[in-house]
Amino acid sequence: MRTPLRTVVVVAVAAVALLGAGAVFGLRSPAPAAAPVAASPAAPDRLAATIARAQDRLRELPSDHETWAALGLAYVEQARVTADPSLYPKAEGALKRSLSVRPDSNATALVGLGALANARHEFAAARGFADDALRANPYDADAYGVLADAQTQLGDAAAATTAIQRMLDLRPGLAGYARASYDLEQRGEVPSAIDLMRRALDAAVDPADIAFCRNQLGDLAWSTGDLAAASAEYAAGLVASPAFLALLRGRARVAAARGDLPAAIADAGTVAARTPTPDTLMEYAALLRLAGRTDEAARQLTLANAAHRLFVANGGQDDLSGALLALARGDAAGAVPLARAEWRRRPFAEVADVLGWSLHLSGQDAQALPHLRRAVAASPRNALFAFHLGMTLLFLGDADAALVQLRQVRSLNPYFSPADGPTAARALSALEARS
Repeated sequence: MRTPLRTVVVVAVAAVALLGAGAVFGLRSPAPAAAPVAASPAAPDRLAATIARAQDRLRELPSDHETWAALGLAYVEQARVTADPSLYPKAEGALKRSLSVRPDSNATALVGLGALANARHEFAAARGFADDALRANPYDADAYGVLADAQTQLGDAAAATTAIQRMLDLRPGLAGYARASYDLEQRGEVPSAIDLMRRALDAAVDPADIAFCRNQLGDLAWSTGDLAAASAEYAAGLVASPAFLALLRGRARVAAARGDLPAAIADAGTVAARTPTPDTLMEYAALLRLAGRTDEAARQLTLANAAHRLFVANGGQDDLSGALLALARGDAAGAVPLARAEWRRRPFAEVADVLGWSLHLSGQDAQALPHLRRAVAASPRNALFAFHLGMTLLFLGDADAALVQLRQVRSLNPYFSPADGPTAARALSALEARS
């Protein structure tokens, strides 16, 4: 009989040293609640050296399918590190070349194509590539990682948990622990998720692995509203690896929660400049707007829209970012069809929340409610989801249910948003005054 996931991950972390895995097979992007957890990043110079060595070898041995696959995977990782989706076609070309050289029993290339599909948000395709890879090699731990990432985003939490368990059975390491921690977090088992990442940190040696674990611990502390613990984790991570930009994103959130908008803007601006993705640029714009710098905020949203178009032009699918951009511009009606399209592709909790909130903001509260309830049910300790549900219930006139949700926001993380947090607090105070 198989041991349950939560037991395996604790034993595994205590028993073996961490593997210095790159983020190619990772789950969570550095964005808060954007996509699931990533493994620790490879340094850009190390990636460049890997790519150069692979290119040199392929000039001499153009039929080396393993090196073609490794090159493709390196391009996927380089695209993530540099926020440059124009590398995706290069990755696809290298991985397909590997398959053309060896079309049978080439699990490595199939895993790479799955990782690329996940990076492009083509999660159903990623699941298919992972399944093909496992048929070629049933013991490929990385294939289970790709499968777990895809199943998570496709809304099949049970299948994702099973894939993570199998990955840990085959090869315990940081990539598996990160996924297991996120899996526990999504189910509302935050203390267990924190315990797992703390044990992973105890075993980490490489500075990038240490920084990654610290960032995960900071994000988990943040999700519980513990600003002091989150700040300490982000600071310790930056000592280990000053170039780990996700830590600056976390530090910006803490600074904004403490009312230090200049510090938050400085960190968010650094992140947006170095990794100009739609989510980093939108976060920066939101802070600028809070500071009254509306013209600068509008420019960042223009850049975010350009980054989104670049992602799509290079094979990505991301109507969720399109919906969030529409909401950031105040176009809730325009956000609804985009969020619906994303929901049809992947019934994930965040997509349900964005669709529900878009419907609420466009005046369709009754239609919004089932989606918002689904988001909260799937991720019960997410303060943003609880806020959106609570405010929609309030607009529908269900004050008692709204009170429950807004009290949950206060209990979970009253600092969940520098813009929406005060709104939640005011609505809760008004409800409590009437009750």
